Amino acid sequence: MVNPRKKPEFKRPVPAHLSRVKESWRRPRGLQSKVRLKLKSKPKMPSISWGAHKELRYLHPSGYREVLVRNLKDLEKIDPKKEAARIAAAVGRKKRIKILEKAKELGIKVLNPRL
Repeated sequence: MVNPRKKPEFKRPVPAHLSRVKESWRRPRGLQSKVRLKLKSKPKMPSISWGAHKELRYLHPSGYREVLVRNLKDLEKIDPKKEAARIAAAVGRKKRIKILEKAKELGIKVLNPRL
């Protein structure tokens, strides 16, 4: 597990009232907003304190740092102890198979090994 602390889902307060209001987070700015006032029974507001520790940021849940791979040369630059490969979506089937074979040779973990 990368970040041991469980974070709440930060959703926009009361999006159900209006269909045009989406659920992505927006800071509440209303004068009488209960979320802005951080009242006990209301949803939590994101703040700097919810962030992960510096050494845990940008890590995959497996504990590896993700590296985007588009070809075989990119694969050779990866450190198998600290980094894992994620094959780019634009890579075709033939090249994907070659990348998977080369990764197995080098002992590199591939995060999306589907064919």
